[in-house]
Formats: sequence, structure tokens, C-alpha cells
Amino acid sequence: MFDTSDIAVFLGLDVGKGDHHGHGLTAAGKTVFDKRLPNSEPKLRAVFDKLTAKFGRVLVIVDQPASIGALPLAVARDAGCEVAYLPGLAMRRIADLYPGEAKTDARDARVIADAARTMPHTLRALELADETAAQLTVLTGFDQDLAAEATRTSNRLRGLLTQFHPSLERVLGPRLDHPAVTHLLEQHGSPAALRKAGRRRLVTLIRPKAPRMAERLVDEIFAALDEQTVVVPGTTTLDTVVPSLARSLAAVHEQRRAVEAQIGELLEAHPLSKVLTSMPGVGVRTAATLLVTVGDGTSFPTAAHLASYAGLAPATKSSGSSIHGEHAPRTGNRLLKRAMFLSAFAALHDPDSRAYYDRQRDRGKTHTQALLRLARQRISVLFAMLRDGTLYETRTPEAVPA
Repeated sequence: MFDTSDIAVFLGLDVGKGDHHGHGLTAAGKTVFDKRLPNSEPKLRAVFDKLTAKFGRVLVIVDQPASIGALPLAVARDAGCEVAYLPGLAMRRIADLYPGEAKTDARDARVIADAARTMPHTLRALELADETAAQLTVLTGFDQDLAAEATRTSNRLRGLLTQFHPSLERVLGPRLDHPAVTHLLEQHGSPAALRKAGRRRLVTLIRPKAPRMAERLVDEIFAALDEQTVVVPGTTTLDTVVPSLARSLAAVHEQRRAVEAQIGELLEAHPLSKVLTSMPGVGVRTAATLLVTVGDGTSFPTAAHLASYAGLAPATKSSGSSIHGEHAPRTGNRLLKRAMFLSAFAALHDPDSRAYYDRQRDRGKTHTQALLRLARQRISVLFAMLRDGTLYETRTPEAVPA
């Protein structure tokens, strides 16, 4: 729990783009500050210095520690103040306990300050981010934006192919992440253009990017082209739209590869890199996400706290004799939850992870439920690895005497 025993002033900040609203409360609950603050270092520093000089130790609490909340936190630290983070979900639930239904910056700032004063267990510590962690935060956010753009463009391409030539989509759609396929569609975007190019030219075109797949892929393309003899109205527009979308998709994939290389270089210099990547299913991107969301794990007292933060702790709904069973909560850090879920899926090649997953399926769990339980189990393993600074170890079953 966050220690607030010697805090003199609790300064809640409802952060904004142009300015923030600050509300300061003493330990006894007396208001000592309540006004707007421009989002600039001189103005912020002046307030922090004044409160510190007059009252003593100041705790600055925000509900958004990144983006628009980054500068006030940096200035507060530099001014000698303590900083903390009140998660948005906790803040919204606590706000319901206060009278009135108005949603204003001033009210939100007061709720943040009073929650920190009366319910310090709801706060999370904000460790001073080093340069590596700050760079990883920016790069992982950019990579997520690129991934969303790639998904959007890929879906648009698949939608067009499905509309005009479903057989061709079944061949090329699942392979749009491959550079050979995007290169092919950049040059020949319609069924007619592919057929006109001919087998030999298409094989020559994609062989440098897919030497082992080239001939097989071209055979599948022409088999799909032969399945459909009618031409759907509007098919000729594919010669304009598909190459443009394919170029955009190829450019996004190239950007993601460049960002992944940068993330990999930063990870190599981080002391926890080898610990995280030693876990099956944790690659460069997942390790970066874990460092950004979890850090070294010291802000979580137990694995259960970390699981709850990730939204992977099963919750039970019961009332009297009615018990609806356990289910995964919809709360938690979505970025961390997604990373753990995807890494659990990627870890199914690991014997221990596969055995745990199979046991859950044998108990009647669905594929998704089994993966969620595996992700929860891996949270405990991850917590122990971060706590002890040890690499992942595969459990070897003990020999059973004949």
C-alpha cells in the first residue's frame, strides 16, 4: 500500500491538454488549493514550490500518468514532491461515492485528492522512468498504432477480394502479411491482371521474396482464378484500389519491422530483457509491453495483485444460493491483458504450457477459457521471475519408479 503517513498536502490533478485543475487537501481534509494550472513548467513549479515551502511534503496524484500527465509528474519530481497514480476505473467508482452528478474538472481533481487522502490503498506508485523505459513507452505505442493500421488495411483488402473474387481471397487473404503477396498485389491487383501476367512472370516476380513458396502459390492462384468464370461488376476498379492498398500495407509492415529493431536494441540494454524473453511465448514486442506496463514488478506485493491489475484474476458472482461461477473480469490493464493472452497462445509449443492448457480443456473449458487460465498461471511465473531476477526454467517431471 502507498505510504501517506507523512504527507502534508494531497494535490489531485485532473490533467488536460492546455491546463490542469488542481485541488489540494491537507491530511485533515482542509482545502488549501483549488484552481486551474497552465500546462507549463514555470507555473507548475511555482505551485509545487509554494505548497512545499508552506506545508511540507506534497503528494501529487494524477489519473493519467502518460501523455498529457507526463510534464506535471516530471516537474513534481524535480521539485521534490512525491507522485502517485489513481487508476481511472478506481477514480470513476470512487466518484460515485461523492454527492452530485456533475462531471467537472474541479470535482474530479477533488475526488482524486480526497481518494488519495482517505483511501491510499487505491494508489499506485510511479517509479522514476529511465530513458530506456521512456523510449520503450513511445515505441510500443507507435507499434500498436501501426498494428491497428495494418489490420485496417488488410481487412479492406480482404473485403474487396471477397466481394469480387472469393476464391482468390481464400488463397491470398491469409497471406497478406507476407511481403511476397503484397509485392504481387502491388503489380497485379485484379484477377484479369494476374491471369494476363502468366505463371512464369508471377513466379519470377515473387521468387526473390518467397523462394520456396513461389511456384506453389502461383499454382494456387491460377486454380482459384479457374474456379470463377463470371466477372462481378466493378472488378476493373481493383486495378486501381488493390495496388494502392497493397503498397500502404507493405509500408506499414516495413515500419513495424524498423520499430521492432529499435525496440530490440533498447531491450538488449535493459537488465530485465533476458529474464522476460526467457519465458516461452515472450518475444521482443511482448517483453517491451511487459516492461512498460509492469516494470520490475516491485509495485505489486503479490502475484494476485499483478493478476488483478492485468484483469486475469477470476471473479465469482454469487448471491445467496445462486452461484454463477468464475469468469474473467472486464477490468484491468487491457494492454497487459492482451499481451499475456497472446503470449499464452504463442507458448503452446512449450511442453509445460501445453500440458496445462490440455488439462483445462479436459476439464471442459473452451479454447479461450483455457488460454485465459494459462495466462493467469503464467502471471504467477512472471511475478516470481521478476521478484527473484531468474530466468524461466522448464519443470522436469520426477521419475516414477517401476
